[in-house]
Amino acid sequence: MAVYCNSAPFSCKAWRNRDPTPLSALLPTRLFSLLQPPFSFHPDRLKLSTCRWDKVASAVVSEESAVGSSSSGTDVFNLTYLEGNSWLWDISGVRVLVDPILVGNLDFGIPWLYDAAKKFLKNFELTDLPQVDCLLITQSLDDHCHLKTLKPLSEMSPNLRVIATPNAKSLLDPLFRNVTYLEPGQESEVEAANGSKVRIQATAGPVLGPPWQRPENGYLVISPQGQLTLYYEPHCVYDKDFLQKEHADIVITPVIKQLLPNFTLVSGQEDAVQLAKLLHAKFIVPMKNGDLDSKGFLASIVQGEGTIESFKELLSKELPDAKTLEPTPGEPLQIPPP
Repeated sequence: MAVYCNSAPFSCKAWRNRDPTPLSALLPTRLFSLLQPPFSFHPDRLKLSTCRWDKVASAVVSEESAVGSSSSGTDVFNLTYLEGNSWLWDISGVRVLVDPILVGNLDFGIPWLYDAAKKFLKNFELTDLPQVDCLLITQSLDDHCHLKTLKPLSEMSPNLRVIATPNAKSLLDPLFRNVTYLEPGQESEVEAANGSKVRIQATAGPVLGPPWQRPENGYLVISPQGQLTLYYEPHCVYDKDFLQKEHADIVITPVIKQLLPNFTLVSGQEDAVQLAKLLHAKFIVPMKNGDLDSKGFLASIVQGEGTIESFKELLSKELPDAKTLEPTPGEPLQIPPP
């Protein structure tokens, strides 16, 4: 049963471009219009084996690194980076799969224009995941709502809890039975089998299209006992007015900009510093969502700007007490309360 939330008021600003040219004018329409695939329903729960790729899979589901349930009295985030925009978060026993790309390459359905593969987790598959309590989708495009991955995932578990941007409704409704669509400012709760619960609140992300279009989502994730809050938005695009009343101990954000001629695809650097400062972050986890083995015309004209080291230098001037924690793909990064 889908739950469509759209009642809460919110404000958001248009995506800040270096040039007013809309992205839709630069890229083919098919990049923004994904076809709806056929589907079928199978088991109700997603409980997947970890035998195909022992080294990385065992790290993902390691009991030693996944401790920190609410019964211990301390909330712990275990953040496993799966490259691109993909993550597996264990929040005191609540496992959240974020924007997964685990089946095939990322090509937006037009591989001649762009075709990208992971550099490190080349053999990691859906069947290498542990049991997942929630699927979290930030945006409706293929690099976040990857139908090659979501279709088989839905066949394994059509009743998997899903929280997503309403922009992905036409893609997710045919696949999953238990979807909650959050507008910025709205929140929902996810409960694990061990009784731990986390709250997930949507925030305003980038507007990918005309200025009147609904923004995509970022999220604030609050741990079971409220000891830690995580903020995630994969383009480093945010509504300052919306976030200034919030705080986050952990900020996951890109810090290296990805630029097309006269257009910013993904922000970072000074914008990431201001984001961390705005949220009074104690830990910044930089993601390298542009660091893929890519080919095609679009890949040839995308340029990176800045480095993690230059970000650290900027951060030290604005937020000297904050720590930058670089994730290693496939290995849990544990963050306890400060």
